[in-house]
Amino acid sequence: MPTQEQARNLALRLHGLGGGSEILRKAAARELARFDPLDANELISHLISLARLGWEPATHVLSAFVAALGMEAQQIPYADELRRLAQIQSLPTVADLFAQGPARQELDAGAAAKADARLFTQSLGHLKQQARLTRDPDVLSRLATASNPSVVRNALLNPRLTEPLVVRMAARRPARPEPLVEIWKSPRWSMRHSVRRALVFNPYLPPEVGAKIVPLLNATDLAELAADSSVHPSLREQAARLLEQGPLSG
Repeated sequence: MPTQEQARNLALRLHGLGGGSEILRKAAARELARFDPLDANELISHLISLARLGWEPATHVLSAFVAALGMEAQQIPYADELRRLAQIQSLPTVADLFAQGPARQELDAGAAAKADARLFTQSLGHLKQQARLTRDPDVLSRLATASNPSVVRNALLNPRLTEPLVVRMAARRPARPEPLVEIWKSPRWSMRHSVRRALVFNPYLPPEVGAKIVPLLNATDLAELAADSSVHPSLREQAARLLEQGPLSG
């Protein structure tokens, strides 16, 4: 089983890795794949504990490890077994990362498609290209309200997109889950605290995504989340558990 000291050494090594969040996430996936599932759970548990204590290298790499569990699961041979094993190992903060089920609130896909059809008359191909290339902030703001995830994905790549607009996109209610997941997947925007906060407090976000954001929040956010009856119950319970481990700096 990995020790906390081994987890520290790994965090230090990955903390010094350059290249951005996507490269770090893939490196985290490779590290998880090197371990057997029981050891992988122990490693994640150590990283969560170190991050809760405010140790900066752990807070930096933890986001890559939890993102890898969702976005790089195909590269981790035993990913589907981790939740069951974490429960057997009595590692609740690790098991919490694998929340399942529908979001607390859901917007009907048909209703969302009709809303898009009323708002946008152009072809999907045109909307995707416009979302990625437009220089007009008003047009970009309008396209950011689309429920089609491919339009949102392209808007997130627009160099003129601003953090306040992404926060509004992440907090939008009602919303389909797919555009919210696109924001979480964005290497550029998912690292921003304000964006993470907007996503995790959105009751339309699937809990399987929210559960991977919760460990990255600071103590103030966790306390608010634990008391917020509008979010998914599993996220409230997860926040309360993490509060017991101490504050995360930031």
